[in-house]
Amino acid sequence: MELSNLYTYSSALRDSESDAGIFRVEMGPAGPTFHWSDGMFRLHGYQRGDVVPSMELILSHKHPDDRERCEEILAQVSTTGGFFCMYHRIVDARGRTRRVLTSGEAILAADGTLAAFEGVTVDLSRTLQRETEEAAREAVVGATATRTLIDQARGILMGQLKLGSDDAFQMLVSTSSHRNVKLVVVAAELVQLANSPEARTYLDRAVRAIQLNSRAERMNGRADRAGGRRAG
Repeated sequence: MELSNLYTYSSALRDSESDAGIFRVEMGPAGPTFHWSDGMFRLHGYQRGDVVPSMELILSHKHPDDRERCEEILAQVSTTGGFFCMYHRIVDARGRTRRVLTSGEAILAADGTLAAFEGVTVDLSRTLQRETEEAAREAVVGATATRTLIDQARGILMGQLKLGSDDAFQMLVSTSSHRNVKLVVVAAELVQLANSPEARTYLDRAVRAIQLNSRAERMNGRADRAGGRRAG
């Protein structure tokens, strides 16, 4: 039985296809017969003709930490039939670890015995790597944008209140704590007011509010410390 190639799509890889393969295992009097597409051979690090697929070969390529659970699932559906899905790792013939998703069905004969396994295995390694890289880039961009907003807000306070850089930053931190909102939110609000011509009249009020919030936060801190000394 010649199995065709599998059409795949990954939003992370876009026009580049995922590595994938199709398999079918037919149970017969002489034992199981394995049919692999070319993609299944590639996933395991082989070319067609290098090896003869078998259950022993398949299990030998499962990652040691995943092998037992995969065997349990296959044993279960061999008895009950039905669909199965396993996200696990395989180690190919070249020693490379691949993260794959195997989805298939165990087909039972009329007498309730296992007739066949069939399904697909898709290599998700490149998809996961690409998504991890994109998430890391987005995190760096987000962190840079956050620092930029905070630096802009600090500059506004330095100019409006004639403060040093450290004092202006501490004022933002105190206001964030007093209002119980993230520091970047306080900074973004202040920068938005400063950059909006229609709202410039409210900028002085916002700066004064930050000043008052910061002062209140410091007073609360002193009161808490004083209360602690009295309690001691």
